[in-house]
Amino acid sequence: MTSSRISPMAASYPASDIRKMFNLALDFPDAVKLTVGEPDFTTPEHIKAAGIRAIEHDNTRYVANAGIPELRAAIARKYSTRWNRSIDPANVMVSFGAMEALTFALDVTVTPGDEVIIPDPSFPNYLGQVHRLGGVAVSVPVTEDNEFKLRAEDVRSAITDKTAAIIINSPSNPLGSVMDRADLEQIAALADEHGFTVISDEVYDEIVFEAEYTSIAEVNPSTAEAGAEFDRFLAIGSFSKTYAMTGWRCGFVIGSEDFIAPMALLQEGLTSSLPGFVQEAAVAAIEGPQTAVEEMVASYARRRELMVERINAIEGLSLLRPAATFYAWANVSEWGLDSWELATQLLEKHNLATIPGSAFGPAGEGYLRLTFAVSDETINTACDRLEAFAPAR
Repeated sequence: MTSSRISPMAASYPASDIRKMFNLALDFPDAVKLTVGEPDFTTPEHIKAAGIRAIEHDNTRYVANAGIPELRAAIARKYSTRWNRSIDPANVMVSFGAMEALTFALDVTVTPGDEVIIPDPSFPNYLGQVHRLGGVAVSVPVTEDNEFKLRAEDVRSAITDKTAAIIINSPSNPLGSVMDRADLEQIAALADEHGFTVISDEVYDEIVFEAEYTSIAEVNPSTAEAGAEFDRFLAIGSFSKTYAMTGWRCGFVIGSEDFIAPMALLQEGLTSSLPGFVQEAAVAAIEGPQTAVEEMVASYARRRELMVERINAIEGLSLLRPAATFYAWANVSEWGLDSWELATQLLEKHNLATIPGSAFGPAGEGYLRLTFAVSDETINTACDRLEAFAPAR
């Protein structure tokens, strides 16, 4: 086959070590997996029923680029109440999952050569999306000393005259942490002062345990004029984690209409629109009973306690209790192996699949990401294998 010319951007696109480990684990079909970042629950029945009804009623044609009016209005109502500020349907765009929303958020804020501040460790797709646009990712380390919370003072030191945006992720994948309101307020003030946009990945906003969670949309910097609301943000959400709808690919972004309108134009040129029957199911998710969400979060909280107890009982390992999400960020530095080598040995010698911390950035070295969106039996079996590895290493 004749080789084709590949663009420099595509040729140098950063590969994900999460995907590398996933592919490696395919050779171990019986491995215990603590790798998958999705709920182990099924989509609630009333949501599935709404999607089925929509198909039966022939909602299978093109719909509006920014989303069907009913879903945009439902999202606007939910977050107007939650954030105690007025959100209009025109401030909402529906997307193919949160990743497309992130893509468009960067498209409307970043030009080649611009800098984007990114926490380290963080979801690796952030780096890839900045790279795709010819932007420059500027990493800000997030450490265990601060309970894995991004600090405004560290953000301040990373700002230059080329800073176009910052990506924040609270609750955090992979860290399981929730940012403090004071840091969010200071970051909002920095955005106003320096003219950059805060892109806030909030897809785990419903999977919060005892922490006090604050969205970037809820803060007002001290520099704001009386009565003014902070609006230099794009808040990204998803139905995937909250409602166990990962395969439905329904996300959204909320922000100023100045951002949302051009994002809808970009949607027209890329995918046109998310299927209408998926969007009708999403309306049912928001407007229907939330009992299933409450039950899922309660289950994650219970499983979190099991994992924290088991991991902290293993010699050489330590784990701060995650405040949110369904991820445990285990400190494995005392075992003396780099995280990729450790994850590889665990898979090859003990049939246990984990994600190396280095997959999320250099500051992730010395950690493993473990999901507790699995059964108690899986957690216990995985921890038994970690215990078996400890003296054998």
